[in-house]
Amino acid sequence: MEKEYCIYIMTNKSHTVLYTGVTSNLSRRVWEHQNNVVPGFTSRYKVHKLVYYEATNDSNAAYLREKQIKGGSRQKKIDLINSMNPEWMDLSASL
Repeated sequence: MEKEYCIYIMTNKSHTVLYTGVTSNLSRRVWEHQNNVVPGFTSRYKVHKLVYYEATNDSNAAYLREKQIKGGSRQKKIDLINSMNPEWMDLSASL
């Protein structure tokens, strides 16, 4: 069985902060963000809402895609989110 890697974007309640990450266990990682398990940026800014994700079986592709998204402008991230989730609903319930 191949491992799946997810590139994801999370935001806070008011959508003023966007956080991009990559993980091999999206549901666990989202739970960690939502429960402030790891101190730092996401716990400080209450980044608890999953608004975008994509998956691949290729770890190198996942890390390259994360870097590409992180290197893009805020508007490019917003456009990416809007293309999949125009209402910015919290997708974590569907995991």
